[in-house]
Amino acid sequence: MEYTIQKLARIAGISTRTLRYYEEIGIIKPARIKSSGYRIYGQAEVNCLQQVLFYKELGFKLEVIKEILMSPSFNEAKALKEHHEKLLDKRKQLDLLISNVEKTIALKEGRMTMTDQEKFEGFKKKLIEENERKYGKEIREKYSEDTINKSNEKLLNMTQEEYEEAIRLGNEVTSTLAEAFQTGDPGSDLAQKAADLHRQWLTHFWGRYSKEAHAGLAQMYVDDERFRVYYDEKQPGTAEFLRDAILIYAGVKK
Repeated sequence: MEYTIQKLARIAGISTRTLRYYEEIGIIKPARIKSSGYRIYGQAEVNCLQQVLFYKELGFKLEVIKEILMSPSFNEAKALKEHHEKLLDKRKQLDLLISNVEKTIALKEGRMTMTDQEKFEGFKKKLIEENERKYGKEIREKYSEDTINKSNEKLLNMTQEEYEEAIRLGNEVTSTLAEAFQTGDPGSDLAQKAADLHRQWLTHFWGRYSKEAHAGLAQMYVDDERFRVYYDEKQPGTAEFLRDAILIYAGVKK
């Protein structure tokens, strides 16, 4: 079956402007364009759009989605199975948050008691599951199952104050790093402050800190595309700048 841009946008629940933007950046192009200028989409384009919307729902950025779909090794059937698994994981995360909200409502209404740890349990489990989904395989290969399990356990056992401090430090790392990046010098006082803040942030999750492990993580930020995209989102080159700052901070050569 074929669709005009208006019909495809309507059944997909998106705007024609969004479809035109996808065409502009090379993710989905119409099967053909009539002499009248009408864009016509076939089954292949419909299937491609479905994949794009699945990946968007899972939080992937458009540039990453494009790379995945354009890859010669992309397998649609395999991708659908992966989407199914990830959506089930997402449902588990939502169930945790719903349960957390329900308990909080019951607490406010005086129907139950709730510890501070329980108040943040859903958020912490969601964070762990998201990290496992995105980076679990790589970080477990690099740092071992036991190390990652202990890190997850430490996060789950955080008090409210510790959890809030970890979030605060993470935000401070981001803001200080952005300011330090403008200097262009990873050895500057500001860049070294960002590296130290990053160390402080890590100690909330790591059982034991080491300079070598810190440097290894910094290198992963550059080598792993997902980490690099995260840090380079606003300023390309930030991941490498942070790595260089941490290597200097840790006294480790490239």
